Amino acid sequence: MAKVVLTVWKKSLLFNCHGFTVYDGKGNLVFRVDNYMATSGNNGEIVLMDAAGKPLLTIRRKRLSLGDNWLVYEGETAINPRFLVKKHVNILNTKYLAHVSPASGSNKNAMYEIEGSYAQRCCAVYDEKKRRVAEIKKKESVGGVAFGVDVFRLIVDPEMDTSVAMAMVILLDQMFGSARR
Repeated sequence: MAKVVLTVWKKSLLFNCHGFTVYDGKGNLVFRVDNYMATSGNNGEIVLMDAAGKPLLTIRRKRLSLGDNWLVYEGETAINPRFLVKKHVNILNTKYLAHVSPASGSNKNAMYEIEGSYAQRCCAVYDEKKRRVAEIKKKESVGGVAFGVDVFRLIVDPEMDTSVAMAMVILLDQMFGSARR
């Protein structure tokens, strides 16, 4: 299997919503996020959907925790989270952005580590063996037109689930995006 190259547009398909619209290399809609957070208090919940609107993953801010911690659940459930994402806070090492680990159980080793600069759209996701399995890159334009930071590429290796990689993009945007509260 080959790498999957997705184009991520930081814009919802719905009017008055924040979110993401994600296309494959042929221009087909793959994922969408229509986030109503700005208009209705939905308790910090973000739902990643497929092109048809079927919920794939639900992201919820972990309550009563120190730091910026998020739980990712399968579909729209609120039980048995798949994994936990923690914003990395260390003023001596600013290379790492976040750590992804199993949400429960005795294995607290990182499943993935994310490093780079989300503001510059230059990030890499590494697995537990330090292999790069996904990356975020600026989108190069044909003809020299700049896209800015709202349109970028998400490149995912076959070893990683593309929906999980997109969940990490959403989380990086929550932790480091310009709309950060």
